[in-house]
Amino acid sequence: MTTIGIIGAGHIGSQIARKAVELGYDVVISNSRGPETMAELVAELGPRARAATAAEAAAAGDFAVVTVPLKSIGDVPAQPLEGKIVIDTNNYYWERDGRFPELDSGQETTSGLLQKHLPTSKVAKGFNHIMAKEITTDGTPAGTEGRRALATASNYPEAAELVTRIYDEFGFDTVNVGPLSESWRVERDRPAYVIRQNAAELTENLSRAHRTV
Repeated sequence: MTTIGIIGAGHIGSQIARKAVELGYDVVISNSRGPETMAELVAELGPRARAATAAEAAAAGDFAVVTVPLKSIGDVPAQPLEGKIVIDTNNYYWERDGRFPELDSGQETTSGLLQKHLPTSKVAKGFNHIMAKEITTDGTPAGTEGRRALATASNYPEAAELVTRIYDEFGFDTVNVGPLSESWRVERDRPAYVIRQNAAELTENLSRAHRTV
């Protein structure tokens, strides 16, 4: 059985964990405060989940989800993620994270920064432009009319393919934006951000995005 290492147990990480265990995945989840602080969440998730440190979650996962504040990506352990696909849910909230000039100027993307921190991993954008609560409520079977779509981006086709499969299992269609250098199109304050849209609408909203906001 596939194990997902989840680094970050906030709203998005917890919701991904809930849906993942429902689908039969094993989950190893971490936060910045220590495994003992996640006892209630792990009890809710059941026997398929356990709490761990970030390094342990990274090592245990067949692939990983990084869902920590952007200002904390430097704390993500690189060595245990070597060669692994890493799904990045990050968004840039300068009010929380402080200013990143390379993001303000449009020279970088949030997922691009994580890829630089994890040079031997295969980073893909995922789950960044959906409200956390909707991860477990908005999914529908494949072929449903108007099925909600989510975007991904990666420099590695196999990473984008994994996100596409996970999205489908979670109940969403996928629009692939291309490489990480294009992932700004689905970041905060762009037309595709945190609204419900099908694949055609998402594609249109991505095309309407401006590089800097």
